[in-house]
Amino acid sequence: MLRFGILGFGHHAVLRLIPAFAGSHACELRGLWRRNSEKAQENARAFGIPRVFATPTDLCASAEIDAVFVTSPDALHLEHVLLAIQHGKAVLCEKPLGMNTAQAEAMVSAAQQAGVVFGVAQNFRYNSSVQLARQWIAEGRIGKPRLAHLQFCYDAERSPREWIYDPALACGGPIGDVGVHCIDALRFLLQDEPIAVSTIARKDGLSGDVESSAIVSMELAGGAMGMVSVTTRAAYRSLFAVTGESGTILCENGLTVDQPVNLVQIQSGRVVATEPLSNTDAYSQMLDSFAKAVAREGAYLAPGEDGLINQRLLDAAYAAWRTGARQSLAR
Repeated sequence: MLRFGILGFGHHAVLRLIPAFAGSHACELRGLWRRNSEKAQENARAFGIPRVFATPTDLCASAEIDAVFVTSPDALHLEHVLLAIQHGKAVLCEKPLGMNTAQAEAMVSAAQQAGVVFGVAQNFRYNSSVQLARQWIAEGRIGKPRLAHLQFCYDAERSPREWIYDPALACGGPIGDVGVHCIDALRFLLQDEPIAVSTIARKDGLSGDVESSAIVSMELAGGAMGMVSVTTRAAYRSLFAVTGESGTILCENGLTVDQPVNLVQIQSGRVVATEPLSNTDAYSQMLDSFAKAVAREGAYLAPGEDGLINQRLLDAAYAAWRTGARQSLAR
């Protein structure tokens, strides 16, 4: 079993990661650190976690920990990832990797030099809905992809994550928070890379210096156009749709793990195939895949290098918003 320690144990760990470890066949959660030590002790008691570490260094240096899952606020990712790498631990880091491309580059370079496995927690790649849609697209069921739309909405005022509007801790608003998930899923679905990015976004009185809603448009190398729309001002919703020359693949709730989904293929305005699916085991599948990569028994679907590509796209999206100009990406 791969023994994990979590740096930055918070709401996400309680909601998603505790169930993920419970469903994992190859990983176990052995320790945690969080900024609030009293809450750390409460979490350990509530979830039966054996060790609470006083500092991130203590966790990363422990012989009881094989791998570190970094779930701290975005601004702490660089420090925590490099610390884990320095102690020779495999590292799985939440998205986005950092606050900017330079930070992500430093993480990837350090992992490569140390020879440790480094992945980013792009769990959508392990969603059954995304994997089957990717297969259908690759099979040519809708012809060559022309348009792709991914949407993710949630109400930030209901979120217990107090730091998500703090530009000192968060990479951005919903572009950096959930938009990066959608950008990554788009790349994975189409097996193609964006070559240019344009963005429109708006702030409001509650979001302060970061955006509350945005649309990120992308031109892909293969000729498709992609759009990611995100907001923290609507009820929870996720979907993806890919339209090709001869049809469309559509999936309401396709990016969520909370409820059943139906993957639908449409041609000439009518449904020609539908597949009921569940994404409930996506996080566990992600953990087990990472464990196989650490054991050199398989490839992890979202290596740090992919996180770096996503970070470059985030930087381009924010630059496009600030300048009002389309941003080209080096190929």
